[in-house]
Amino acid sequence: MADAQVKVRPAAEDDLHAIAGIYAPYVTDTVATFEEEVPDHAEWRRRISVVTDLGLPFIVAELDGTVVGYAYAGPWKPRAAYRHTVEDSIYLAPGHSGQGIGRTLLTALVEECERIGIRQIIAVIADTGLPGSPALHRSLGFTDRGTLTKVGWKHGRWIDVALLQRELPGSE
Repeated sequence: MADAQVKVRPAAEDDLHAIAGIYAPYVTDTVATFEEEVPDHAEWRRRISVVTDLGLPFIVAELDGTVVGYAYAGPWKPRAAYRHTVEDSIYLAPGHSGQGIGRTLLTALVEECERIGIRQIIAVIADTGLPGSPALHRSLGFTDRGTLTKVGWKHGRWIDVALLQRELPGSE
């Protein structure tokens, strides 16, 4: 199983090319993200900086020395009262689904969020027609909170998003 070989660590400047390469096909070929323009390296540098400057985790998964996935926790909303709630994002390189890498990444992300005092993690998952991401989140304790219908338009169709939430210890 890939879990034994996967190393999870904080993202670094040297990972920008790999992160950009993993994400690009999701933008151009899928509805997994509502983004329609592929971010360049400068934009990725900015995004990682925004997340880490807030003290939030941005991590990568390496398999045999190659970055094969990444995950991060970004602010749920910009207002101060939301500071203990984040939205997770997780992406795997093509050909690396179903090997436990997503589970390893999401588990590490949840653990880091708990360590830094986050109380709620929200998953906003586009309806791609594939069960992988919702199933992964549910298997790690996320619960369904609802569906927003037809909130995105991409590749000639309307897309729904599922909202899932995981409460972390310390939430009252």
